[in-house]
Amino acid sequence: MRRTKSGGDMTSSILSAINTLTRPLGEASVRDAQSSHQEAVLAALQTNRALLLQQLQSDSSFEGVRRLREEVLAEEAEWFSGDAEDATWGFVQESLLLLLTLARHLSIELELFKQSNAPAATKNHTPESAPPLPPDVLSVTQQKTLGAALQFVVSLGLCPYLAPGVGVPLGCRSAFGAMVEKLAHGGAASAVGRRLFTTTNVLMKLTELSMLATLVFTQHLGDLMAALCQLGYQPHWTKGRGTEKEKMQELTAEECRTCKEALKSLLGKVYQPIVIKQLLILQRAPKQSVAVRTPPWLTRLCGQLLSERLMQPSGVQAVVRAILEGGTGAESDWRKCDTVARILLACPKQSASAESYYRQVCPQILELLHFKDKLTAQQFQHVATRAVLSMVQERPSFAHQYLLTPLLAPFHRCTTAYNEAHSQADVEEWELTQCVENVYKIWVVGNSASPSLLKALEEVLSVIFKIYCFAKQNVSHLRTPCQCILLWYLSNSETSAALAALRQLSGLQGQSYEGAQGFHFTPGSDGGAQFSCKESLSDENNALYEKLSGEQWRLECLMELLAELKDSDLPGDFFLDMLQELTSWAAEADMKEDDVDLDVSAMTLLEVEQHVLGRAVRQSQRLVLLQVLALMVESLQHTVLMRKTTQVVDFIVTLIQRACMSLDEADPSFGNPVESETLSMAMGLVATLLSGPQLSIEDYSAMSRLLLPLETLSQRHSDVVVKELAANLRTVIATHGAYWPENLTAATQASRNSETAAKNKSLSFRKTQKVPTETDDSQTSPHLSSPDSDLSSNTHTIRPVSSGGSAAEIFTHGKKRSSSTSVPHPSSESFSDWLRQACDPDVPTRAFALRVLTQMVQINSPQAIQAQDKVIMLFLENLEHEDSFIYLSAIQGLAALADSYPERILERLLKDFQHGPSLSKSSKEHSFETRLKLGEVLMRASRSMGELVPHLGYPMVAAFLQGTKDPDQSVRASCLSNLGELCQRLDYALGPFAEELSTCLVALIKTEKEAEVRRAAVNVIALLLRGLSTKTTQVLSDVLLDLYRALKWVVRSDPDDVAVLHAQLALEELDDVMRRFIFPEQRLEKKIVVLP
Repeated sequence: MRRTKSGGDMTSSILSAINTLTRPLGEASVRDAQSSHQEAVLAALQTNRALLLQQLQSDSSFEGVRRLREEVLAEEAEWFSGDAEDATWGFVQESLLLLLTLARHLSIELELFKQSNAPAATKNHTPESAPPLPPDVLSVTQQKTLGAALQFVVSLGLCPYLAPGVGVPLGCRSAFGAMVEKLAHGGAASAVGRRLFTTTNVLMKLTELSMLATLVFTQHLGDLMAALCQLGYQPHWTKGRGTEKEKMQELTAEECRTCKEALKSLLGKVYQPIVIKQLLILQRAPKQSVAVRTPPWLTRLCGQLLSERLMQPSGVQAVVRAILEGGTGAESDWRKCDTVARILLACPKQSASAESYYRQVCPQILELLHFKDKLTAQQFQHVATRAVLSMVQERPSFAHQYLLTPLLAPFHRCTTAYNEAHSQADVEEWELTQCVENVYKIWVVGNSASPSLLKALEEVLSVIFKIYCFAKQNVSHLRTPCQCILLWYLSNSETSAALAALRQLSGLQGQSYEGAQGFHFTPGSDGGAQFSCKESLSDENNALYEKLSGEQWRLECLMELLAELKDSDLPGDFFLDMLQELTSWAAEADMKEDDVDLDVSAMTLLEVEQHVLGRAVRQSQRLVLLQVLALMVESLQHTVLMRKTTQVVDFIVTLIQRACMSLDEADPSFGNPVESETLSMAMGLVATLLSGPQLSIEDYSAMSRLLLPLETLSQRHSDVVVKELAANLRTVIATHGAYWPENLTAATQASRNSETAAKNKSLSFRKTQKVPTETDDSQTSPHLSSPDSDLSSNTHTIRPVSSGGSAAEIFTHGKKRSSSTSVPHPSSESFSDWLRQACDPDVPTRAFALRVLTQMVQINSPQAIQAQDKVIMLFLENLEHEDSFIYLSAIQGLAALADSYPERILERLLKDFQHGPSLSKSSKEHSFETRLKLGEVLMRASRSMGELVPHLGYPMVAAFLQGTKDPDQSVRASCLSNLGELCQRLDYALGPFAEELSTCLVALIKTEKEAEVRRAAVNVIALLLRGLSTKTTQVLSDVLLDLYRALKWVVRSDPDDVAVLHAQLALEELDDVMRRFIFPEQRLEKKIVVLP
């Protein structure tokens, strides 16, 4: 084929001809036309067509266009009819012919460009120059002209010939479209099928060029798909139009097959979400009227094509994008997500089997969980989550095989069972991270506690817990999702299953917790974890230490999980379950004592070995049980362990049952003080429950379980007082508080006295200290009075629960030495009585009295002010007591005295702290411990000074600086700790001591041999910087450089890791201070000055 003009000029000429055909009429022409819009449009079409034909014949600039048009007309346009009576179809024919002419020209130019222009351009191309443009690139104006022509072709030559219900009618798009639709329907009905085929065929030829295909597909893809569906798949039937019935002109079988192949090719090369969206529109086209709906054949065809899109690779993602793309995350979008999930679960009819369908679709559903884009990821994850949860409920077998098993596969590879059945391989970091995130999205975010999901998660729960324990030891992003997964399972599973899981995680079920042998979790490069081979330790001691420390850490992590379950009864149920198991083991221990006399000679070696191993396993399980119980009591608050009355009752039942088991011993009260204290605590709890205000019927029903063990105690216990107390408590419970024995108080007090006597007998010699006395009456310490002398005069009658009686009314009398934590008002007894009880050898009584005296000092009681010297001596004497309950109460009392009378008390405390205790009866052996306790008192006093710190703190600073030279390292460390607490409160008053303090700290940091003291010195600098904050540059201006160099020296040279850590923290504080000093905060404020 020859070229008559340059490629660009020829393209412009063809598009100019197209513009002539599609441009609107001038005002004069419109004025000459009739008033109706339909006639005006028809006149414009006829006028433009006549004008185009005239230009092609007379205008020399269109000679090349005319020649190429005639070639196309002769070779490709056998459908063209020059004398068409239908004006609209004649206009469409001319438009199609010009479009084919443009396509022919652009094809020729592209071929020539590839053969000749492209090599030359490549040869002359430089890095700075732009690549040559292909000839099919059109300008914006040219694309607009071409788009208008395509719109005319589709509106006049395609949409009017679609069957009712096929595609979106023009009348539903705009008012102008309805008018154009009526205009086009004026043609001959017999040529409808042939005209539709002609227009569709030409548009498909245009799509062979990428530039033209872009314009066709972006604007008219739905109409083109509707036409191909009708031409290829519509059954031939007699169609009524108005009152006439004419048979549609039928296409040949070859033409129908061509349309089917064209539709298949079109659906394969267009972006799949757009194809799916258009198929959905075709399947549910807008209803023109009640009688006209989407044809059944088209509904079935679209359903089949949609199923094919879904079942192809990446089909699930295409369906999801088609429905959800462009969403904003609103509520309607989430409803769409649920709809998509239901669509994905529906197995199409053309699928070979349900299993093959789910085998192909399920992996694609899991892929939806891995998108990173925020909005897309949220929608896709919601679809995947809903699909998984729905499939687990409706198709559990397929869900387990094709969803849950692949999803949890990395966790299963970390277990012993997998290791035994397969060759164990490493689990990469990305696999574990992806698995944890997927489980979090499905289980926690989905929040559907179905049995199948709980069972699947239970199989890998130990692996998740092991990852959680590993993440707690390191900086890992897996910590939070693993914790949420574990808490979700424990909160949503049945109580029995949750208790079994806790037993497994705590190690009470033997090796069920252990992972694959020879492998362990190691840190990953991206903050995750990987499961890799572990190097065996040659040293048995190191291996044993690693095992024991790992078990301890595992239990600590479990306690943190239980502490998070504040609103659940599970921690209390687990605690009671452990106690019941401990009680049952205690009972079994007595029954199995005959194992010692087992005749080993009658057993085989295998039986002996099994017997020994079984005993070792039982002993190890008991040790683990005791360890779990100890950690629970130590780590969890009582409000977590005992949330309900039933749990408290279960706990009491366990304690009393243990006491009942020891009734066969000769003297349980005196021979086993632990059991006696346990029984005392249990009965105290029973009384506390009974004293609660307005106990309900459910509470008494729960306490009915105490009737049988209390009856056993009332009948079999050797102590008469305990028997009577148990009987009285049982009577109160049985009558629901209607009957209260009057002698219950006396029995309670006698029981308390007997228990105190038993305890005193078991105390060591150091517990029975002689009460100090003085010759002077004013300085005489009160002597211990006999409790029996006041029994008869101070007991009182119990009041019923309904009257508001408290637990103290059951277990207390006027001068009872109570160990309860509730502190009565100091005025309930005289001041001399509290002084006397503060010297009582009974530890709870003495500690209680010391705390009451502390309260009196704090409220400035007149008696405490008058006996100030006695109180000081009393607190100083008790400061040397070995029991922590006593000396901590004394420390609190001295701190209260220092707060009330600072000048006098601080002078005495500083003297004793520097030179040792000044009391005549002070033990020289415990002088070191007493000085440390005095340091604690001084530190508490400095915290409570407030604005008096600059006035009262100078002597303390001098004393602490002098204490840094003490021979004992603990005293030096204590002085430095107190110095840090005091100096951070001195602010500007620290100025005179800045040089001396800096010299002392720098010297200690560089010369001190003990790491503990160096740590304390560095910590002083950190506290100093934190306390001064923005005032640092003013107060420490002369010594700040020395402190900075000392901290840098510690970071570079100190061998102690803790000291280095303290130094790094101090440097961070200093860095913040200097940043605020150099770059002060900018305040946007305006100053207004009033001129005189």
